[in-house]
Amino acid sequence: MEYKGRYTVFDTTTIKTYPVSERENKVQLGDLADPDLIPETDFSLPEAIVEKTDLLAGEIISARNDMQPVVLFTGAHLIKNGLGTVVADLVKRGIFTMVSGNGATSIHDFELGLMGETSEYVPQALEKGQFGMAFEFNYINAALLAGNRYRLGYGESVGRMISDASFRNEVENILNLKQNSIRFAHPEISVQAVCYDNNVPMTIHAGIGTDVLDQHRWFDGEAKGGCSGRDFLIYTKEIAGLTRGGVILNVGSAVTGPEVFLKAASMAGNTGHVPKKIITADFDLRPYNPDNFTDENAVGYYYRDQKSIVTRVPAAYGGKGYYIQGNQKQTIPLLYKKLLEKL
Repeated sequence: MEYKGRYTVFDTTTIKTYPVSERENKVQLGDLADPDLIPETDFSLPEAIVEKTDLLAGEIISARNDMQPVVLFTGAHLIKNGLGTVVADLVKRGIFTMVSGNGATSIHDFELGLMGETSEYVPQALEKGQFGMAFEFNYINAALLAGNRYRLGYGESVGRMISDASFRNEVENILNLKQNSIRFAHPEISVQAVCYDNNVPMTIHAGIGTDVLDQHRWFDGEAKGGCSGRDFLIYTKEIAGLTRGGVILNVGSAVTGPEVFLKAASMAGNTGHVPKKIITADFDLRPYNPDNFTDENAVGYYYRDQKSIVTRVPAAYGGKGYYIQGNQKQTIPLLYKKLLEKL
């Protein structure tokens, strides 16, 4: 990435990388959720949470029966917790019309598709100056460079790299690799690949300097920003389709998910596509106390996901908000189970 200003920049050509196969990871294939086993699973959750989840599942099925959008925005931990398999299955079933996340969501999903493992053991790598320094992260950087040439979105570029051999060859050429040297061992568990194969947008809303991709020689802020910027417009187009209702799910995203939705909803409303009677749901571990949302001295005042997604948004658009409190390793599989029961 070229710079011609008055200051000095870090020389990324001096970065030393290593093969990702040498890395220690905390999440393995065996840790991933098996959708086939979930229908027979019992969940140790409070009855009130089970009832809310059942109602929410009914709202989602009703929305899809009416051909209304059902949009999932998730933080990276949903993938790290092995639940990408559940998301991928719901994409295949036509439940989610869009999946969205931040840069880390894309990275963990990419790693699982590449090698069936993710979640680098950070303390050990950090002390050696190796955190995030696996060479294979450049596959994403090169996919964004290629995607930016074609004016594609971020999630689309990564999904296409995993699924499309010819596009993958372009990535190899950018990195000066031998043809067919990039191989994905488990593309079927990558949500980005499943979304691409099923023509369902997966939008990635990334920052600069927030992801391990940005540490590498092939990082290009123009490509990353361009692809992610297009994803924002793809996302906004979907939000503009909520004029007859629909469902917005926010899982473990405390800031990015709520803020991206608010901006997109404002743009949609500004152009005559005001969301109406939408159902929203936020999944997280923290207690929920709406009385704190107007008190700037209370911690809860700063919980954007609870304040916006669960309360302000449905109130503004004549809808209803749900807060599903609990460990997402249980609440998301429970939602999946309830959805299957109602299909």
